Amino acid sequence: MTAVESQLLASPSSNSSSLLLEAKVIVVKVGSSLVTNNGNGLDQAAIAAWAAQIAALVQQGKQIVLVSSGAVAEGMQRLGWKKRPTAVNELQAAAAVGQMGLVQMYESCFTEHQLHTAQVLLTHDDLADRKRYLNARSTLRTLLDLKVIPIINENDTVVTDEIRFGDNDTLGSLVANLIEADTLVILTDQQGLYSADPRKDKDAKFIQHATAGDVTLEQMAGGAGSSVGTGGMLTKILAAKRASRSGANTIIASGRERNVLVRLAAGEVIGTHLQTTEMKTTARKQWLADHLQLRGKLTLDAGAVKVIKQDGKSLLPIGVTAVEGSFERGEVVACCDENGVELARGLVNYSAMEATRIMRKSSKDIEKILGYVEEAELIHRDNLVLL
Repeated sequence: MTAVESQLLASPSSNSSSLLLEAKVIVVKVGSSLVTNNGNGLDQAAIAAWAAQIAALVQQGKQIVLVSSGAVAEGMQRLGWKKRPTAVNELQAAAAVGQMGLVQMYESCFTEHQLHTAQVLLTHDDLADRKRYLNARSTLRTLLDLKVIPIINENDTVVTDEIRFGDNDTLGSLVANLIEADTLVILTDQQGLYSADPRKDKDAKFIQHATAGDVTLEQMAGGAGSSVGTGGMLTKILAAKRASRSGANTIIASGRERNVLVRLAAGEVIGTHLQTTEMKTTARKQWLADHLQLRGKLTLDAGAVKVIKQDGKSLLPIGVTAVEGSFERGEVVACCDENGVELARGLVNYSAMEATRIMRKSSKDIEKILGYVEEAELIHRDNLVLL
């Protein structure tokens, strides 16, 4: 057993019951291989079973958002394609065809339990733009208050490689942060997280409890294991890390486990439970932390690193040694140390051109250099979130 395995397996189980037991707001992510029966078309029996389980959870007073893969895989099946295409236009076409069947199936299954569903297709831009972010948040919360089940997928029909989330594990974690969920449940075709790939290593150890964001988890994770979907265990571990920023726990479990959601909600420990150690942060700072596309980068000297990390203060222009990218006032930039390690990100008060002119300068000199002064800080501490 490696040192990494020993450390994880020795982790105390702080919960003797499921992390779903006390959760009120839950995001459930279902992978492509589960929804489409490993790429062989929509699995109506499986979808019907999840609908029944989610209906049971709603009866318990829980609010559920479902993030579902499967549009591209279903589209491939409908179009008779045996191999997942790589061309963006073909993927978009498959998504457009498959999304119809996916939504129809969910609507039909949830109707059996007198529950309405709502289709919500998101792109990165929806969460990158502050106004659209808040609109999406408000819409989802309203749907949940109405006991409607939002069915969320990435808008593959219009998205491009440059702006896509990359996988629905990432999307699930962002949605968890968006609505301040208590728990993210990632249903996959594996039992949970192992110390190695159990399909290749018979000595792989099952990890039942760990801390979300533990770097040793990332060291153990492998790549994508399915030809149908795009995610592997690493994306799920990183999703748990991201979800933990807003105080959400994560459960990685097999979607083929009988009544898995109902049993988890009853307190049974199934799969891998990754518990957050973070307090819930404000929605504004969640939004900053969740930006996948940054408009630029600021390099900070050692003094500035200490000021923002240890002292919790604002970033002043005098502590910036380099400015990269093209950004305007109010856009999100990364704050990195002199080794290039990202420490924080925030809403910048000056454009890239202005920031370049005032970097390494005292705040009192801003007006003399620019002819005006917007703020004394380059990034105010209220608009700065540590990573």
